[in-house]
Amino acid sequence: MPSVVKINVLTVPAEQREVLEQRFASRAGAVEGSDGFEWFELLRPLEGTDQYLVYTRWRSEEDFQNWMNGSMKAAHGGGGGGEGGERPKPAASGSTLWSFEVVQQASPKN
Repeated sequence: MPSVVKINVLTVPAEQREVLEQRFASRAGAVEGSDGFEWFELLRPLEGTDQYLVYTRWRSEEDFQNWMNGSMKAAHGGGGGGEGGERPKPAASGSTLWSFEVVQQASPKN
């Protein structure tokens, strides 16, 4: 069964870029132990757009859904009111999730 790729397209105003990157850095390691997780990259735009891409690759759609409904929800405060009151304002002003199936891939030859 081919892997699945999920790309979360985040619209991030220029003044929120550093905030977004710091939040991802502070959560480093949060997804790596998830069953079926294969790869993660946070891609910063260089020119012409204010959209970051959050790239993850999963063994299957089921593994991604299990993470979304479990660990990811907890990491993003999906369990209701967190400790100490209000959650921080999102750094992104919008988000779209793209889904792909890996049809071909290549890696460097040794």
